[in-house]
Amino acid sequence: MSDSTSYYDLIGGDAGVRALAERFYRQMDEDPSCARIRHLHPADLNHSRDKLYLFLSGWLGGPPLYVEQYGHPMLRRRHLPFPIGSDERDQWMRCMVAALADSGLDEAARQHLVGSFFNTADFMRNREDPR
Repeated sequence: MSDSTSYYDLIGGDAGVRALAERFYRQMDEDPSCARIRHLHPADLNHSRDKLYLFLSGWLGGPPLYVEQYGHPMLRRRHLPFPIGSDERDQWMRCMVAALADSGLDEAARQHLVGSFFNTADFMRNREDPR
């Protein structure tokens, strides 16, 4: 990847980011091993899918759509009402890894994003794991 090429561009711009958000929530909705995080979301995932798309657009280096519509993401603060431990983080990552697998990104770019997503997902943890 060159310094001037963003992950937003590599993933296919607006259409690629929309598809990533769609695949992510389809995985969450269909994978029984992700039931815990699925139950943290409303029955209708359309609003959640749209917000993820808006966020990812800017996070991946494209237009800052989420910031334009909602202001600073304040990710941790916005997720505090939801109990997030290592299991929830891992389920979220399972959905994102599956979504990225069909993104058309090369292995190096995909692995870089997996690491970045993991760091962000790990930062969202707000409860101790059971011992």
